[in-house]
Amino acid sequence: QVQLQESGGGSVQAGGSLRLSCTASRGTFGNYFMGWFRQAPGKAREPVGRINWLGSITHYADSVKDRFTISRDNAKNTMFLQMNSLRPEDTAVYYCAVLKGTTNFDVRGLDYWGQGTQVTVSS
Repeated sequence: QVQLQESGGGSVQAGGSLRLSCTASRGTFGNYFMGWFRQAPGKAREPVGRINWLGSITHYADSVKDRFTISRDNAKNTMFLQMNSLRPEDTAVYYCAVLKGTTNFDVRGLDYWGQGTQVTVSS
């Protein structure tokens, strides 16, 4: 059973950048389709983007397109979320998860989520 741990969250001013990491232990990370999600206070969790197992195909939510970039290093069992031009509305807890595939954001199961990392963007 894979275990996921996010890191890299913090506080930043609007216009700034952060890089989140999602490191997997157990399982075969290179076989997994992966996704990033976020949940802002009082709002439902929403998808941010996803990446295929090879790292060659990515898809982003419209709200982050052209600002956020997902990548992965299978040799290090790690996925990244580079966030640039951050806005106050990007403030949320960010989660990584293992997806069922690359055509949607369906998560493989309840046990395939990380614990989340807080990102706070001030104006």
